[in-house]
Amino acid sequence: MRTRQLPLALGLTLSLGLATPSLAADVGATQEAWRFQLTPYVWLAGLSGDVRPLAGAPTVSTSSSFSDVLDDLESAFFLTGSARRDRWVLFGDLTWASLSHESALVPGVVAEGKLRQRSLTAAAGYQVVSQQDHRLDLLAGARAWRIEAEVAVPALGLDASKTERWVDPILAARLRSAWTPEWTTIVHADIGGFGVGADNTWQLVATANYQVSDAFTLSAGYRHLAVDRDEAGTRIDVSMSGPLLGATWRF
Repeated sequence: MRTRQLPLALGLTLSLGLATPSLAADVGATQEAWRFQLTPYVWLAGLSGDVRPLAGAPTVSTSSSFSDVLDDLESAFFLTGSARRDRWVLFGDLTWASLSHESALVPGVVAEGKLRQRSLTAAAGYQVVSQQDHRLDLLAGARAWRIEAEVAVPALGLDASKTERWVDPILAARLRSAWTPEWTTIVHADIGGFGVGADNTWQLVATANYQVSDAFTLSAGYRHLAVDRDEAGTRIDVSMSGPLLGATWRF
């Protein structure tokens, strides 16, 4: 059985996104001291694909814009950061989102859905190319997921919940190019899962970054993320795409 546009699927746009590469222009010059940067960001993503949030539930096919997801959003927080010393780089990303929605199955019978997600990404790598205008990092690490889903139909006395946890190994590459003293671009690609957590997952991110000062940079770009996981009766096979915005502080 397949249904269309169920609210729980709409929430996965924010619940799955959200382990993104550092958006601002990474500092690339070789130095002895550790250098750090933090980037809070937003991702205005739409969602398409198939989702079965609970074992035994119908498969959801959806194609939703960001405005559809925003209607269900209760709260969210996204933060990424990195640390560098010489050519070594450490990377981390934290995401958290909570969504809820109500819809009428039939007149007088309302279904209530809630979804909460957390993800934590950690990776380490090395700058394999260090030219004046172009620098390339290669990284390896893991992304840990926790997704809690609840579905209730009070009029029928139905209440079900499910918590999914998994870890995806990831491999990543990030190219930073400087075009002027103020303007840079970053292209980030990663691939992971390999059947360990998800069957497969990959993403591609491109940003343009403007350095306002030595300590502050603004970024805008576009991101596409895809994930395919089929485990214990649940299924996530979705692609998410949309513009993103970030602001970076260096210290």
